[in-house]
Amino acid sequence: MFDFEKLDLYQELKQLNIIVYQTVGMLTDVDPSLLEQWKRASLSSVLNLAEGTGRMTPADKRHYYTIARGSIFECVAIIDMINGLDKMDEGLYDTFYAGYEKVSKMLLGLYRSQQ
Repeated sequence: MFDFEKLDLYQELKQLNIIVYQTVGMLTDVDPSLLEQWKRASLSSVLNLAEGTGRMTPADKRHYYTIARGSIFECVAIIDMINGLDKMDEGLYDTFYAGYEKVSKMLLGLYRSQQ
């Protein structure tokens, strides 16, 4: 098992990504480029976490964790836009928002642990 797979944060991000990919297929009336960007940002968060975990120095790790957190912020802006267009169920929006808030805090904790 790889180190990143042992992290609760990785498991949370992986689950969020699965839900994103399932949801994107249902949002047929949303601009496809916005949905594609959401998928990319979501995937970027989990991939940068994994890559950062594999880095050897704290500075390298923090760099990748920062990128992962930035991707989470991007996801929040995207769901806010979709919600603002009335294209997402409020309950689904709340689920994503809470999930992104949780992983953002976890990433910040991981970042701070590398100092």
